[in-house]
Amino acid sequence: MPNKLLTLKQAAAYLRVTDSVIKEMVKSGIFESIKKGNTVKIQKVDIDEWLDNLSDVENEHLALKKAVCRFTDYFKAKFIFLDFEATNKFEAIAEMAKKAKDLKIVRDHRWLYQVVIAREELVSTAIGDGVALLHPRHHHPSKIKKPTILFGRSKQDIDFDAIDNKPVNLFFMLLLHDDVQHLFSISYISKFLLHEENLNILRNAMTHKEIADALTSVVPYKISTEVVKKKTKKKTVKLDKK
Repeated sequence: MPNKLLTLKQAAAYLRVTDSVIKEMVKSGIFESIKKGNTVKIQKVDIDEWLDNLSDVENEHLALKKAVCRFTDYFKAKFIFLDFEATNKFEAIAEMAKKAKDLKIVRDHRWLYQVVIAREELVSTAIGDGVALLHPRHHHPSKIKKPTILFGRSKQDIDFDAIDNKPVNLFFMLLLHDDVQHLFSISYISKFLLHEENLNILRNAMTHKEIADALTSVVPYKISTEVVKKKTKKKTVKLDKK
């Protein structure tokens, strides 16, 4: 039976990573690429062999890349809202709710404002270090068109009843459809915020791209290419169209 060939997009879906990860793996020689016409493909057997021979450390790195891929299902650069005007928590939540409507994530920003405020009245979602994780108390898949995470930064520091008593100017708004999505996203963002350098990027970045790149990147790493047919150097094979 002939070996199955996968396009880069198919390979990314198979491994549950982003397209850019697959391209980097081909570029670094992890997988041999086969060019058929204008399409670059990878042999599925090479991917399976690579997976079978991963070390514990390499498996951990792959899991991180899968987490990034999953996060990008909810978060895009266009969901970033920088340096908006607000002087208190109510104005900040209102601005984020309007952004959600502008992006067509919700139809009614007033409804979103009310359910997020209701959640804040229970206990503040400000987690310290100038960050708040805004979200409704309950999931509303019928009112939220697609699972989305917004990021906003206010010009002013805002009193948000944070656990460390520090003002807030960094806001994530989690508009998700179920507990699985919510818990994953809380975990992902919390781990990101553990590193002071990441907080500094959120506080000081001048462009949406800087923030998006930071939130959707993992520490670069190298994987030994010896686990794939023990090759130290890969080449591209070009097949003529038939």
